[in-house]
Amino acid sequence: MKRTAPRTRLVVSVQAPDGVLPATRGLALWLAATAPVRAAGEVTVAVVSDRRMRALNRVFRGKDVPTDVLSFPTNPTDTPVMSTEPRLLGDIVIASGIARAQATRAGHSLTTELRVLALHGLLHLLGYDHETDTGAMARVEARLRRKGGLTTGLIARGARPGR
Repeated sequence: MKRTAPRTRLVVSVQAPDGVLPATRGLALWLAATAPVRAAGEVTVAVVSDRRMRALNRVFRGKDVPTDVLSFPTNPTDTPVMSTEPRLLGDIVIASGIARAQATRAGHSLTTELRVLALHGLLHLLGYDHETDTGAMARVEARLRRKGGLTTGLIARGARPGR
């Protein structure tokens, strides 16, 4: 029997300014390996300035403050049902300055904080909403962060900027 290489179920690309590039190394592979089994398709993680994040939060959520992470799911109807192209799940945007400050407060590295935020954002892309789901997202996040070697998650830490 011929063996084939395992097919990647989640393809993650990371876009980041030069200043945070070392902290983003390995983020794409980590997120793909830690993601829930049902996470299949393509995701982009963009690390942006706090100023850019504030503008995004103002335009898309009506809140004129920066926040740590935003998720922008792609409309599933954007990919034809019979398409052989991977499904586009959406984009995750992380504020670099807020992530750095949260890492300092949490006592861990920026790399770890980016993982915490990317995982949280991915769960939102998959349809979870911790504000309305009676704890489902918190349970999934806790399980996946343990799988990914994280000691804390965003929901467990409580209040976040821009909420």
